[in-house]
Amino acid sequence: MVKPNPGRGPAPSPLEPGLYITATPIGNARDVTLRALDVLRESDAIVAEDTRTTAKLLAIHAISRPLLAYNDHNAPRMRPAILARLARGERIALVSDAGMPLISDPGYKLVKAALAAETKVHVIPGASAALAALVLSALPTDRFLFAGFLPSARAARRSALAELKSATCSLIFFEAPQRLAESLRDMCEVLGARQAAVARELTKLHEDVRRDELCALADLYKSGSPPRGEITIVVGPPPEALPDWTHADALLDRALAYMPARTAAEFVSDALHLPRRLVYNRAIARKDSPDHDG
Repeated sequence: MVKPNPGRGPAPSPLEPGLYITATPIGNARDVTLRALDVLRESDAIVAEDTRTTAKLLAIHAISRPLLAYNDHNAPRMRPAILARLARGERIALVSDAGMPLISDPGYKLVKAALAAETKVHVIPGASAALAALVLSALPTDRFLFAGFLPSARAARRSALAELKSATCSLIFFEAPQRLAESLRDMCEVLGARQAAVARELTKLHEDVRRDELCALADLYKSGSPPRGEITIVVGPPPEALPDWTHADALLDRALAYMPARTAAEFVSDALHLPRRLVYNRAIARKDSPDHDG
């Protein structure tokens, strides 16, 4: 029988069989959740992208469990073995080197296969570099798109950026230090003048966030040695383009000669796909103008 643990909340329930997608800290080891520690302690095995990295985290929290490596290189061979253990009713924790598993990390096919085998899959949420950088960026957070790592080849990278250019939301990227400067330059040239932030070493001792226009950030990082540590780039949405009223005003003037302002505004708004209220306000202003002949 598990005894209550006064002052630390309710005692954890026994861990049921299944696959546990378990978030780990992105830097500061104290950012692991109490629930994640319970899962790591009670699991029959921990599946990790790099067992050496995970072993350090386990040592900090005095946890000793069997570690299995699961990465892009050995996944086809390891996946059946892990699924077999899950089929036997084991409790398996899936972790990445840092943050939430499956986010730019291996594990998607394992989760999909586990669900196909009717294995119960649980999520133990926690730290995320993408979200941490977004909220520190001072850029819009209501809509965002996580684009992961851009291609390393310049032509492919610029092509990928061109596909994202029309997205009207903040964009989040991961990038390697040695490619940061050239990626920022391509972003500046393809996405245009946008506000952005480069977040480095989040939650660690030397955490650093630089906020500026893309082109200014590209100039900042093009000189000197590449910065160290894990890097997340957040790019703001494109600035809202102001309508070109030249054609709209000319059409309004012609319409106002034959119809009331509200009707003219509805006609021009529908024809040019402009906000109806803005067109109506311009129609009233133009109708009341001394230069208007109507």
